[in-house]
Amino acid sequence: MHIAIVGAGISGLTCARQLQSLGHSVTVYEKSHGVSGRMSTRQTELGGFDHGAQYFTATTERFKKEVADWRKVGWIAPWSGKLASLDTGVSKPAGNGTKRFVPVPGMSSLGKRLAHGLDVRLEQQVVAVELADKRWLLSVKADTSPVNATAGPFDAVVLAMPADQAIPLLNSAPAFAKQAQKARLAPCWTLMLGFQAPLELEYDGAWINHSRLGWVARDTAKPSHRAGERWVCHATAAWSLKHLEDDPERVKEKLTKAFHEATGSYIQPIHAVVHRWRYSQSVQPLAEDCMWNGKQRIGVCGDWFAVGLDGSGRVENAYLSGLALAKAIGS
Repeated sequence: MHIAIVGAGISGLTCARQLQSLGHSVTVYEKSHGVSGRMSTRQTELGGFDHGAQYFTATTERFKKEVADWRKVGWIAPWSGKLASLDTGVSKPAGNGTKRFVPVPGMSSLGKRLAHGLDVRLEQQVVAVELADKRWLLSVKADTSPVNATAGPFDAVVLAMPADQAIPLLNSAPAFAKQAQKARLAPCWTLMLGFQAPLELEYDGAWINHSRLGWVARDTAKPSHRAGERWVCHATAAWSLKHLEDDPERVKEKLTKAFHEATGSYIQPIHAVVHRWRYSQSVQPLAEDCMWNGKQRIGVCGDWFAVGLDGSGRVENAYLSGLALAKAIGS
């Protein structure tokens, strides 16, 4: 079959690689200028900032096997950073005993490697998916053209994206759209700070209580990352939702202040930028592994499916969901 996959995050790329290995012809459409989705790295003159997903863990045997394979080929490395919990300026050790992994030299590098050998169309936003004579046509928007292009026909289509973005594309599969509406994803404002000198904090990452921020991490403490003093700070879901439409400069000012208060370091950054993730973390997942309609040949996958795990919104969820959908299509 000729299959279109919309979304080049870990779930979409995993599904694409599996389907291609089964002999299908796959075309991946991605609205951004790069692959990896929320496993992104923002490049600056100071170095890269892993401003989306911070690390990943493996709990299932299937994902552990994949992680072991990625380690063997040098795509990822363990991150044994010193983690803490911060509460009103007091630091306590936290997160011990959990094996964490990061792609090297940055989070986005895993997606780039998974995309190798695939037909990926970047900066191609799919704005409509239409069933015509039992085959699928895509309406594709690109900045280089004032008119939307039509792509296809395809024998099957896969939507690998947050539920809120998938719903408008599911007009031809209203039952799936209704199901996707049950999922809920929270936003996240991210602050990236660069400093001229080390802050000399006693931890590499920390969960923060009673603050606008919920997490901070020294990006440069991760293996094979460029030297320097770069920190990534994630606001809490509640604060991000309340201030979702605030002016970015105002958000930057508030979150920088929160970073100083939480860490007790008042050294001023030489670089400060914010990024808004509208659909950052799945907080109400669907119980299924994925969705697949074999008659219409349309499917949905992503990290907002529980795939039998306790929790969602993780790299493991995304991988297993993409894998499950590829298996459903191939069976």
